[in-house]
Amino acid sequence: MTTPGQKVIQQWYRQKKWRQFQFQKDMEAAYLEGYSGLLNAPTGSGKTFALFLPFLADFINKHPDYKTRKNNGLQMLWITPLRALTNDIRKAMQEVCDDLELPWNIATRTGDTSAAEKAALKRKLPEVLLTTPESLHLMLAQKDYPTIFKSLQVLVTDEWHELLGTKRGVQVELGLSKLKHLSTSLRIWGISATIGNLEQAADVLLGTDFPRENVKMIRADVDKKLVIKSVIPENIQNYSWAGHIGVKLIAQVMELVAKSKTTLIFTNTRSQAEIWYHAILDNYPEYAGVMAMHHGSLDNELRNWVEQALHAEALKVVVCTSSLDLGVDFRPVDTVIQVGSPKGVARFMQRAGRSGHHPGAISKAYFVPTHSLELLEGAAIKEALKRKIFESRDPMLLTMDVLLQYMVTLAVSEGFRADELFNEVKTTYAFADLKRSEFNQLLDFIVNGGKTLAQYDEFLKVEFENGLYKVNSRRVAMRHRLSIGTITSDMSVRVKWLSGGSLGTVEESFVSKLKPGDTFWFAGRSLEFVRLKDMSAYVKKSTAQKGMIPSWNGGRMPLSSQLSAVFRDKLDEVAHGIEQDEEVKALTPLFALQQELSHLPQSHEFLIESFKSREGHHLLFYPFEGRLVHEGMASLLAYRISRIRPSSFSIAMNDYGFELLTDEDIPIEEILEDTSFFSIDGLLDDILQSLNANEMARRRFRDIAHIGGLLFTGYPGQQVRNRHLQASSSLLFEVFSEYEPDNLLVRQAYNEALAFQLEEFRLRAALQRIANQNIILKHIERPTPFAFPIMVDSLGRERLTTESLEDRIAKMARQYGAEGFGSADTKRARKPGVTRKRGL
Repeated sequence: MTTPGQKVIQQWYRQKKWRQFQFQKDMEAAYLEGYSGLLNAPTGSGKTFALFLPFLADFINKHPDYKTRKNNGLQMLWITPLRALTNDIRKAMQEVCDDLELPWNIATRTGDTSAAEKAALKRKLPEVLLTTPESLHLMLAQKDYPTIFKSLQVLVTDEWHELLGTKRGVQVELGLSKLKHLSTSLRIWGISATIGNLEQAADVLLGTDFPRENVKMIRADVDKKLVIKSVIPENIQNYSWAGHIGVKLIAQVMELVAKSKTTLIFTNTRSQAEIWYHAILDNYPEYAGVMAMHHGSLDNELRNWVEQALHAEALKVVVCTSSLDLGVDFRPVDTVIQVGSPKGVARFMQRAGRSGHHPGAISKAYFVPTHSLELLEGAAIKEALKRKIFESRDPMLLTMDVLLQYMVTLAVSEGFRADELFNEVKTTYAFADLKRSEFNQLLDFIVNGGKTLAQYDEFLKVEFENGLYKVNSRRVAMRHRLSIGTITSDMSVRVKWLSGGSLGTVEESFVSKLKPGDTFWFAGRSLEFVRLKDMSAYVKKSTAQKGMIPSWNGGRMPLSSQLSAVFRDKLDEVAHGIEQDEEVKALTPLFALQQELSHLPQSHEFLIESFKSREGHHLLFYPFEGRLVHEGMASLLAYRISRIRPSSFSIAMNDYGFELLTDEDIPIEEILEDTSFFSIDGLLDDILQSLNANEMARRRFRDIAHIGGLLFTGYPGQQVRNRHLQASSSLLFEVFSEYEPDNLLVRQAYNEALAFQLEEFRLRAALQRIANQNIILKHIERPTPFAFPIMVDSLGRERLTTESLEDRIAKMARQYGAEGFGSADTKRARKPGVTRKRGL
């Protein structure tokens, strides 16, 4: 039986001359029957309407006077991971409400919302509020927050796959645990792109206490056509063996741009986006005025202008980063170009979906390799998409820093009772295994400073009165509200014109290297640094044709385990001579040289290469498991070798393998006879011995201390300097380590270092695989196509030199007779004299 609300929605579809997809009908039925769950739908398939329209139908069913009914209170809370998403979704929702003559207000509350708008939201709540995880917690930090959510019917978490596996996702879990406590009838829905663990993703979102009979998984069986092609260098023999910029293919890229209506050129880093933007302007000045750049460090007004210009079809091409990854609807975009491997199948699919971003349209995506072997990654991506192999997003567990912050958030507002909060928190997936003793330790810390900080008033934030934990200090409350969130990075410095206006932010570590008069490129402009004042870098326009380009931390993404596995499959096809992909066939000269100089490993083989040079004795290993795994494995194997023969090693790695370089000859044949060399027995102890685990944990602890409220980064415009924060976090780490060895935050720092910096689980699995393979040891005369890129990587670790990196790579190529093959894409397509921070 069709309900009144369904009839209204069906009439709206007819007016729009749109067809309702089957998954939208399934979603409508599930919602109206009272279910919660997860909607799995590709980008551009109509997933926003799939959830919003059933919600409206439900309201219309309950309120026949819906056209005149006003002041309904907050009905729907829509959480998105990016502020940029909220404006686009708000406009689409408001248009539907206007069409249906619903007198509703759709509003947003993010970090970009002005103080006046926030005050207006407090006075009168909208029916639908779009917000971020951080803003949700800021709402929970308000007095009388239960009143805000008393009428809430449904909470939707958009792009849940982006939040899952992050501390922001844990924030959502904790926020939901409170909202479920306030309303037992609250419906919860997540929207997720395809990932490898969708069922688990639903479990994490809903929590351990949600009745599974009330849960449904809705999957969109939409035939989203995706056309993927690789841009193959015209002369593969002369293309780079190493590098990550890719501008050597700019001519072929711009041919694609010229044939398209609107193109997004995705790069993996903000520095790379700046470089490509300048390279296009230098070589194709006719694109000035119809080209823009978009990345997370640009000022919000600049980003909004780019997004509006895309909607208005005023731009021909936008060079961007992950800042445009997520569901913003840019229908004019018909082509996506990915520069460099995205290192993950799901990430590439997400970006490819930016083109043809509406139902029935074809998504066109081109893959541009930045060095030769990346073509093999391009073939692996196409194969993984064909086989529907997607990465899983593993949920984070027992993140005590996020819980610590959340406890103070509740204490700042209404206060909390320990037993009640413990039971709520235990319903989340993240803290299902939380022990009461651990919870009590956190309580003791926020009230008394724990075992070691009781003498310092700044750590005594919460007071305990009549069974209630509450913050009574206005100063503590204000500082905490300013610190809510889990996104940590190097301290940002705002770049401002001397004449007024902001361009965006760069990291303090970059600005600290600048002297007045220095030139750098940022936001597509040549800028002269004038002075640093109050954490703002003041600049003026420069006409200089050379200058530095800022670099931001976190630029290098490792190859995902799923993509690594398909990459090895493709390599096995080459070894057996059965390759079919155009990308792999284009690499025939490179693979032929690899076979001639060394060996092409099959799936049951593990290749090790050994040779001597003036630098020393080189050992090269090729697990093809991603740079983080290789970093850990290189240190582990170096340690195990040193137990047999004391040695000092220099280590270099990339996504395909790693190098151990030492001054002394290593009896590698003898070492390989020991079956324990690749064993996982005693692995954790060996990892801790082989790596400076203490230093890795110390680095992780800084972010943990920031999130947990141990470090205050400063008031707006008066941020604490980076070096002071580092000193404070190091001091706290040392104090806890020495006097409080069971400290939960220190333990978390070590666990995060193993899980995220070394990917210990992947390392363990890789060692088990290698232990069952045939070891192929090849003594070679000079670096192979597999070896040369790793050795180029090692050049970046040498600090004292008067030669440019390009000159040093060219010299190394000549030394080993690898001219023509052994190049590295390190130069920008700009006028001579331009310098930048190297990233290979």
